[in-house]
Amino acid sequence: MIGMIKAVILWAWRILATPAGTLGLGFLTLGGFVGGVIFWGAFNTALEVTNTEKFCTGCHEMKTNVYEELTQTVHFSNRSGVRASCPDCHVPHQWTDKIARKMQASKEVWGKIFGTIDTREKFLDKRLELAQHEWARLKANDSLECRNCHSSIAMDLTKQTKRAADIHTRYLLSGKATCIDCHKGIAHELPNMDGVDPGWKVPAELMGKAASHGLQDTDQLAAYLAAREGNIID
Repeated sequence: MIGMIKAVILWAWRILATPAGTLGLGFLTLGGFVGGVIFWGAFNTALEVTNTEKFCTGCHEMKTNVYEELTQTVHFSNRSGVRASCPDCHVPHQWTDKIARKMQASKEVWGKIFGTIDTREKFLDKRLELAQHEWARLKANDSLECRNCHSSIAMDLTKQTKRAADIHTRYLLSGKATCIDCHKGIAHELPNMDGVDPGWKVPAELMGKAASHGLQDTDQLAAYLAAREGNIID
């Protein structure tokens, strides 16, 4: 048995010690390493290029529609000078999630080629469908992109308005709702919201009161907030 092991070791050593064999293995190892570095560098460079606002607004469908709307919001211009760009809100920051999102978004290339929303009219007709897809995505991942900047743990509720602090305490901190449930339309104009579930639910103690007055969802929220502030609506 020992003799067989020694024979195998000597056979391997002769291959490695042979000049041609050594040179071949060396080039193979070095070539594989260099090739891997080049491929990985090129892949990540291409990934980062597609993850910039310049790339996102490279087509007129985005630049003349949703991007123009973004420039009018607090996420684009504010007193602190912190700007959220397209990928900040629409692309996950974790690598694996980012790759999965890129694969999902590849179908947008198909839409570009066939002119799915190449006019303002087509975009407006598709606005609700597009918005619902994004709301559903953020709902499914618990508003992951929002939480990259807005952490509920870091929230100082004492510095928020009473209305905001009350809603965040009751719904966000308890896990009953996620950011996108209430914060739709914060960076882009809303589509026609008729029949769209607002996401939040009025507490049971106010449901009967609101229903008896025939109030709509937004009226129910106003009634709830007014009641919490001591201004009960009759």
